[in-house]
This record gives sequence, structure tokens and C-alpha cells, in this order.
Amino acid sequence: MNIKDTIEKKLAEVILNVYQLKDINLEVQENKTEFEGDFTIVTFPLVKQLKKNPESIGVELGEALTEQSDLFESFNVVRGFLNVKVQNQLFVDNFRTVSRDFDTIEKKNSTVMVEYSSPNTNKPLHLGHVRNNLLGFSVAQILKEAGYDVIKAQIINDRGIHICKSMLAWEKFGHGETPETTNTKGDKFVGNYYVEFDKNYKKEIAELVAQEIEEEQAKKEAPLIKEAQKMLLDWEKGDEAVRNLWNEMNSWVYKGFNETYQRLGVDFDQVQYESNTYILGKDLIQEGLDKGILYQKEDGSVWCDLTDEGLDQKLLLRSDGTSVYMTQDLGTAVERFKGSNIQKLIYTVGNEQDYHFQVLFNILKKLGYSWADQLFHLSYGMVELPEGKMKSREGTVVDADDLMAEMHETAKLKAIEQGKLEGLSEEAKEASYEIIGMGALKYFMLKVDPKKKMLFNPAESIEFNGNTGPFIQYTYARTQSLLAKAGYEYKEISDVALNQFEKELIMLLANYRTVVERAAEALSPALVANYVYDLAKSYNSFYQSNIILKLEDENLKQFRLNLSDLTAKTIKKSLELLGINTVNRM
Repeated sequence: MNIKDTIEKKLAEVILNVYQLKDINLEVQENKTEFEGDFTIVTFPLVKQLKKNPESIGVELGEALTEQSDLFESFNVVRGFLNVKVQNQLFVDNFRTVSRDFDTIEKKNSTVMVEYSSPNTNKPLHLGHVRNNLLGFSVAQILKEAGYDVIKAQIINDRGIHICKSMLAWEKFGHGETPETTNTKGDKFVGNYYVEFDKNYKKEIAELVAQEIEEEQAKKEAPLIKEAQKMLLDWEKGDEAVRNLWNEMNSWVYKGFNETYQRLGVDFDQVQYESNTYILGKDLIQEGLDKGILYQKEDGSVWCDLTDEGLDQKLLLRSDGTSVYMTQDLGTAVERFKGSNIQKLIYTVGNEQDYHFQVLFNILKKLGYSWADQLFHLSYGMVELPEGKMKSREGTVVDADDLMAEMHETAKLKAIEQGKLEGLSEEAKEASYEIIGMGALKYFMLKVDPKKKMLFNPAESIEFNGNTGPFIQYTYARTQSLLAKAGYEYKEISDVALNQFEKELIMLLANYRTVVERAAEALSPALVANYVYDLAKSYNSFYQSNIILKLEDENLKQFRLNLSDLTAKTIKKSLELLGINTVNRM
């Protein structure tokens, strides 16, 4: 329990004793004013019930708190706000407890599956995928730290009309070239053919429009799209030539994806493929028809009526028998709950799919799956560039690999410019540039609340001052330099008198577990990111305002080193929850 929780508990007891009022929770804030006191208690909620002015209530409560508890040293009341000074010993004891229990995690005995990434095998990962992967991976890390068992999963969209577009373009325009013969990363190689399809498809549409065919009709009649649709039907029938090409091109993509994931620092415990789950989805459709939950139109297509739920009628099976995304998602969800002992499933998918998941969850409820209430869509805003939205088919995306390479180079230039890392070997320098560059990227992406859309600015993210990854990494490196110079070893200390910088740092350190719990509940790495930034700022204030190594008082020196060590551990652990590594020197 942190100090604030202790105060709130004691406050509730005193209110019950003095006013015989139960379940009154007054707000306790850290005191940021010039008035003496560590915490401020807001008394105004009691005014109406007690029919007294806030100043009188503040005095009564202050006197009762100091008389009925040895936690408080003194109090003062300013304009109805009760400022209390807490006994020094409470901070010292709290620090000892937090230090002792730092690695203790209370298990929840609950398993959560977090799905993220889930790319299409017709293009490389781009800036949007970067936010998705970092968000999903970080949420999984936070849930683990909060005591949940976690399964990190992805479903690879390895079939469908978009995949057939790349395949068809390679057949028509590829002349047998491969990633090896062109020295191209596999996912980029296949993505180039997706762009090639779109370019030629648009040309065919323009030719048909020139023949006075309506544009919408031209889009349906263009030879390329018809061939791609036939290829999809052939794939579903198991045509050997189509399947062989599909396997080969997907293998190129998977190799490319794995390289990107490795550099991005994300991984998965479980991988599923839509090519396996879409059939299960079809079985569910038949089950729904048999139960009368779904209905079939005259053309053979199958639908679900969700108008009573405030939604619309949703197509689940086309008239030609081919499935849609919704069909596959139904099958995948059922398979996951059958195959894994999970209590919750979180989908990390952009907010343009909000409606899709409302429909998915409602259909599963209609089909009678009780666990449908444990499905959650972690909806996040898109990443935009100064020049606007990205379009894969037009090749106007920020490639994930190019972005990571740019971050490495930017970190390198910044470090050289500031004279950082001098004296290290070239290999050690390059490793540090990578950690700093990736830390800047990840922190910039994760410090923003997931629900908000964001504008990515690489130059801003790499700054060594301000709310950035490198600033926090630098603070960690500062602690490591201090502890190394001191030849630090942990030793118990006798009681010390604390100043305001030390108290503030202890309160922040004590909040770590609370922040993790809140971030796990909200599925928001931004809470951890902003916490570790506040911690880094607080430590730097403490470091600049207090003598440490040259202290003659060995007990106080040991305490400040212990405080620095716990701060370092908390920064490192917080950054790990964001998927960010640290360096010992910057």
C-alpha cells in the first residue's frame, strides 16, 4: 500500500469516528502549493452533509487526524483545503517496503489472449502496423506485470482477393523473378506486385470508361479483377497450381515479416492463418442457419439481421459460396476459446474497424457463446503523416523497415553531435544507436493515448530533453554511472530525515504497482509512459539538488544510493513494459 492509500484509509476511519459518516472518500492529492504539507485533502464534499463551512471542517479533520493517528506531524487549512504533513518515518518505511516487494507480482489466475499485428500477406508492414505491434506487445507486457497469464497471438490474413491480386500481377508481369534474384526483401517484393496490379487495373478501368461504360460497372468488368476473382475461387477449390504459387509467395512474405518483427522487438506465442480458419467459419454459418439465427437470400447468400441491436444486416457468405472477413473472424474466435483456456480476448485493431467488431461480438452472442462478453476491441487511432493518410495500393506508405533504419541513423547523428558514447567500440556504438533510436520510436508511439490519432514526427521523438524515450534512457544511464562510481552494493540503512525531493521520489516509486494495475485495466501503455517520464523528471530534480557521492554521512549516502538504485530498476522495468531497452551509457 502506498502512502496516499494509507492516508485515505486513515481519513475514512477518522470521518466515521468524528461525523459517523460511512463510505465518504475525500480526494487526497500530493501538495504542489507553497503551503507546508505533503498532501492536500479536499474537504468540500462534506460541506453539504455537515452544513458547515470548509474551513471549519478542515480544522476539525486536521485536529482529529493528528490526535487519532501517529501518521501526521502537522496540518494547516487554506481556503478549505486541508494540508497535512506526514511523519518522516512513514516515507522511510514505505521506501523499505517498496524496495523489498519490487519483484513481487500477485497472480490473477486468469489468462488473456492479446491479438495484434495480423498483417496481410500482400504487402510489407508500414507505419500503421508499427503502432499496432507496439501497442499490442506493450499491453501484453503490462498485463503480465499485473499478474495475468498472457498469450500473444496473431492471425495472418493469408488468403482473399487482395492476396490474389499480388499473385496474379506476379504471374502476368513478374517474368519469373524472385526476392533472391532481385535482392529484395520478400514482403517488399510481393508488395510491389500489389501496387503493380492496382496500376494496371486502373488503366483497364480508364479504357472501359473511354468506351462509355459507367465507372462502377467498369470496375467490375475490368479483365484483371475478374481474373483475380477466378483465382480466389480456384484457390478455394484447391487448384494445385494456384496453391503452389500461393505457398511460395507467402513464404517470401513470412521471411520478410520475421526480420521486421525481430528488429521491432515483438514476438508471438501463437500464430493462426485465415486459410485454416475460414472453413470453420463456414461451419458456424451452417449452424446459425439450422438454428434460425441466420437467414439465406434467394441468391444463396447468408446474412445476420442485427437491426434489433441498432446495427444493420450483415453479409456472412456470398452468393458464390465464398466467405467474407466476418465469417473468418467468427471461426477464429470460436477456435481460440476451444483451443486455449482463456478468459478474455483482446483485438488490437485500428478504429476504422469499430463497427466490424460490434457486429462480430453481437453475432457470437446470438450464436450462444457466453464468452462473447469477454471480447474486447482495443481500438486505436491512425498514425498520420504531415502529407496525409497512407495508401498501400498506391505505394504511398512509410515502410516499417525504412522507418527503423531512419531512427537508427537519426539517433547516431544526434549522439555524435552531442559527443555521446565516445570511447566505446564501433560495435557498441551501433548497438547503442539502435537501442536509442528504437526507444525514441516506441516511446513516441506509446505515450499517446491509444484512442487518439497521432502525427508521427521522427525528429521530435529523438530529442534528448523533454517527454521522449532518449530523455528517460539518459536518466537511467545517469543512475548507472552514479552507482558504478560508488561501487554500489545494497545495504540496509537506519532512519534518515528526508527532504521534499526524496519524498516526492519515494511517492512516485510507491505508485508503480498502482500505475501498472490502471494501465492493465485501461489497456493503455500511455499511463506507464507518462509515469516513467514523471519519475525520470523527479529523479533528475533529486540528483541536481542533493549531494550523493561526496556525502560524509555514510547512512544518508547509502540511502540516496539505494533510492537511485530503486529508481533505476523502476525505470528499466517501466521501459520494458513499453518494449524499450536501456543503455548504461549515453
